[in-house]
Amino acid sequence: MKIILPCSVNMICGGERMDDIYYMKQALLEARKAMEQGEVPVGAVVVCRNRIIARAYNLTETLTDVTAHAEMQAITAAASALGGKYLNECTLYVTVEPCVMCAGAIGWAQIHRVVFGTEDEKRGYSQYAPQALHPKTEVVKGIMKEECAALMRDFFKSKR
Repeated sequence: MKIILPCSVNMICGGERMDDIYYMKQALLEARKAMEQGEVPVGAVVVCRNRIIARAYNLTETLTDVTAHAEMQAITAAASALGGKYLNECTLYVTVEPCVMCAGAIGWAQIHRVVFGTEDEKRGYSQYAPQALHPKTEVVKGIMKEECAALMRDFFKSKR
């Protein structure tokens, strides 16, 4: 697993940074849908060949299913769209660092690249299972970190 930190705002990153921002904004739209439904605001999109093939957000409360995380929903939808279980040409954009369960599914799906916004210090995979992803998976963290973190903070403040 190769970890790449995001470029600084003033650096040119071969256009990749702009793509990452665009797709993370799409994931944030999904997270806002979750928040509107009283779900923990995590959103995800799967991109294959510069096209969004799956969009999802947390549905654990709606479906009364602890496995209905945004990443799990997105992986299922992407596999269905492609007609196969391996997503090795895909990038998963998710607003919050995946948990151990989702990291395992990402690993089994052999997702090529994972881009997440903010770390999850309490439940994130990197703390508990840093080897869960496929060895060839590239990880980019911190894209739109502040926006992603603010959404989570606002949600939990409203619940207290």
